Amino acid sequence: MRIPPFHWWRTVFFLIPAITIYTVVLGAASILSSVFDRRGYFAHGCARAWSWLILKTTGVRVTVEGLDRITPGATYVFVSNHQSIYDTPVIFASLPAQLRIIAKVSLARFPVLGWHLRRGGHLFVDRRHPDPSGILRRWRALVSEGLSLLIYAEGTRSRDGHVARFKGGSFLLAIQAGLPIVPLSVIGTRESMPKGRLETRPADVTLVIHAPIQPPALEAPTPRDAKKLADEVHAIVAAAVEQRQFTSDTI
Repeated sequence: MRIPPFHWWRTVFFLIPAITIYTVVLGAASILSSVFDRRGYFAHGCARAWSWLILKTTGVRVTVEGLDRITPGATYVFVSNHQSIYDTPVIFASLPAQLRIIAKVSLARFPVLGWHLRRGGHLFVDRRHPDPSGILRRWRALVSEGLSLLIYAEGTRSRDGHVARFKGGSFLLAIQAGLPIVPLSVIGTRESMPKGRLETRPADVTLVIHAPIQPPALEAPTPRDAKKLADEVHAIVAAAVEQRQFTSDTI
């Protein structure tokens, strides 16, 4: 019989209980705050505290590069690669922005987490029955509320660390909304928790914030326009990931 490694025991009997406590306590505070804070600013503060606690408890050390490329309080569409469930804590704990995510509608059914997301103003998308016009209305409302969006344009987590092609749907909406896009490269979170493995480890992670890109001003953007922009952003994100992550792996 194979004995599970130390990090499996540490994850199951220490990290998961600790993260559950963080989620319940801060999630409850977030939900209660929505009664008097309709914009979800306090809820976002709870999400940042939740992220910071998870990183500290796991031993994930984050280095942020390019923070001077964005203006605190401005509204952006942050587009990131997706390597691990630790990407979200890394980004939320590091960016000085009121972030909202586009989440699968199935997450809305999760106790505490789903309630927090819904009450905190995050967007839900039903991939089987998408509502682009409804999402676009919400995106445009973000500008007046001083909120930014976080999108994982690959659509799912990477199994091998390489950045898969970005889906064009979100970029079509970004062009229509006229919001600047900020590419993000998250490097190293797979070392903490790869997809499909119930095991977390301490890790050194780098978050690279690239220069904002202003989408083209088009009256009637097409899927081809969205694909062109998606490919441009993908090239920026993937170049940093490939250079930093896979070059270091071969040394």
